[in-house]
Amino acid sequence: MMNKKIAFIGAGSMAEAIISGMVRAEIVDNEKIIVTNRSNRERITRLEQRYQINSMMDKEKLTTDTDIIILATKPYDMEQAIDSIKAYVTTDQLIISVTAGISTESIQELFGIEIPIIRAMPNTSASIGYSATALAAGIHASENHMKEARVLFETIGTTEIVDESDMHIVTGISGSGPAYIYYLVEAMEAAAISSGLDKDTAKSLIAQTILGAGEMLQQSEDTAAALREKITSPAGTTQAGIESLKRNDFQKIIMECVEAARDRSIELGNEK
Repeated sequence: MMNKKIAFIGAGSMAEAIISGMVRAEIVDNEKIIVTNRSNRERITRLEQRYQINSMMDKEKLTTDTDIIILATKPYDMEQAIDSIKAYVTTDQLIISVTAGISTESIQELFGIEIPIIRAMPNTSASIGYSATALAAGIHASENHMKEARVLFETIGTTEIVDESDMHIVTGISGSGPAYIYYLVEAMEAAAISSGLDKDTAKSLIAQTILGAGEMLQQSEDTAAALREKITSPAGTTQAGIESLKRNDFQKIIMECVEAARDRSIELGNEK
């Protein structure tokens, strides 16, 4: 267990996913997790009651003696959020941003001091301990700061250290990735139900299929292409499905999907 006080600036779905994962993993005492947002008192009260953490609207009290401040705002709210706390923040504290698109350099400029900053890109699977989180260090973040961040985010899944220049594509892949999988599942469920399969049965089979494929990717030394080829028998059912995907440019569609998310991440950084 970490002996740290952690404050969340922002109380949206990503903040809740991380809080849920942290509480589930018992990484810190619940009373040392504090959440706030700009004005939605009802939202933070709900999080306080659901996870047995603390909420606070007074930004000075929120940041006093806080070890880690997690910025979990929308990109267009970042400047206002930092303005509300920067008078009380010191260089002894660690800032972790989970906001898409905003660079550590931009965040430091908004604080106006040489403070350690780490960018993190988790995903909403954090709430069940299965996030894939990428971490990138700002110029003033030390190895110890990165170790601290890894300890924190490894309680909600796996972590990878990346160059900050790669965070835009990471956002497009693992940050937004769960939504692509859910969208795929929606289509598979619709096909199953239209063919007469019970909805609950379809959901169960598809969910386990996704889990199994993920575990195969994790445990096997084979590439995704090799794993696909192993179950694609010539003239078989799987080949018929794959051929349909090829005719409809499935790979191109997925690549464009990821690239669109990457490009939007870049745009968000430029809109600061």
